[in-house]
Amino acid sequence: MTEPAAEVQPLVRQKAHSLGAPGRRWLDELPGLLHDLERRWSIGIGAPLPGGSASYVARVRARDGRGAVLKVSLPAPDFTSQVRVLRLAEGRGYARLLAHDLGRRAMLLEALGPSMDRLGLAPRQQMETLCAMLRSAWRVPRAAVLTADPAQEKARALGEMVERLWESLGRPCSERVVTRALTYAEHRAAAFDPGRCVVVHGDPHPGNALRVTAPRAGAEAGFVFVDPDSFLADPAYDLGVVLRDWCAELRGRDRAAARGLIRSYCALLADRTGSDERAIWEWGYLERVSTGLYVLDFGAEERGRPFLDTAELLA
Repeated sequence: MTEPAAEVQPLVRQKAHSLGAPGRRWLDELPGLLHDLERRWSIGIGAPLPGGSASYVARVRARDGRGAVLKVSLPAPDFTSQVRVLRLAEGRGYARLLAHDLGRRAMLLEALGPSMDRLGLAPRQQMETLCAMLRSAWRVPRAAVLTADPAQEKARALGEMVERLWESLGRPCSERVVTRALTYAEHRAAAFDPGRCVVVHGDPHPGNALRVTAPRAGAEAGFVFVDPDSFLADPAYDLGVVLRDWCAELRGRDRAAARGLIRSYCALLADRTGSDERAIWEWGYLERVSTGLYVLDFGAEERGRPFLDTAELLA
């Protein structure tokens, strides 16, 4: 008997199709996989949850009535590292991992509330909370398999991606924006210091910060992170990701006002974490440009264009 189709968020479906045959196969096999996981973990899968771009996420209920969240990731090499970090974190700064299946790229997480970006909090309040969360998350112990190899350093990889995608996408932003991003990539690569590296989250934006349903140890900020990219880098990298967003707050401003606002956000992040303000600014700009190009590359023009438009303002 054919399994009923699984309801997949539009952005997830779009990204799956961008992966070619592996992504289409994932979509085709998802209903049967969900059925198998229901039996294996003795859960009932409810409605899918909104948000995210790289996985199917739904609330579930176990036989004993307790709630949890099921996540099934698209084909990607980083799923194992996500599981590793969640296990090492043991709930400190991150969602608690209840069960996982590496072969199926599936995990069960503690039940959580809405993401920070859906709560109507002011940008500065969100940033202060993210800083508190990151100070906890950066204490996750380093796994033996994680190494800080200068040849695989994040700024170098992002710079190469910016150059490649700018050309392959037909130069969708100005050369000035790309030149600025590549200059900052060179600065951050040159400043790479393995001794300063921590296990960064890698994508700590408000959509990846979910409210806990009750106060608990390890979640003193009231939120925990999900979906870690988990690699070794300067802590300022994570803060650059935090600075990367806020496109809605920037659009419609003139260049001076936009730069002034982001500079004030950057100063706030540096003050709350003791990180270098210049490093945060440069990581933030590099992330803004690379993210815009990356999202455009898998066809999400509406999501990617604001990053590039605001990068023009800040160049």
